[in-house]
Amino acid sequence: QVQLVESGGGQVQAGGSLRLSCVVSPPGKYHSINDMAWYRQAPGKQRELVAVVTGDGMINYGDSVKGRVIISRDDVEKTVALQMNSLRPEDTAVYYCYAQITGWNYRTSAVWGQGTQVTVSS
Repeated sequence: QVQLVESGGGQVQAGGSLRLSCVVSPPGKYHSINDMAWYRQAPGKQRELVAVVTGDGMINYGDSVKGRVIISRDDVEKTVALQMNSLRPEDTAVYYCYAQITGWNYRTSAVWGQGTQVTVSS
């Protein structure tokens, strides 16, 4: 079964930076990875898109983070990373890695990571 394993969450003061990383595992269990993304969900709020990078390398960012985060993917290492700068208390949330996976049966499915907590203190 394909899993997404996240790392890099934690606590930081406002204005600080964090880098989240996510790896698709295990290798060989799928045909290809399409979109890769980061979402977040704050307490009492709906899950929202932070950033997405398609298999073709097109990138989109959520309005609330534009100019402060950078998403990148490594198709050799099967990873997606999120560099977050100038963090604000309102960025506090559980951050989820997402990948659209095409299996060897050529069916596409959405896979989510377990989530990693990011807490920004003022």
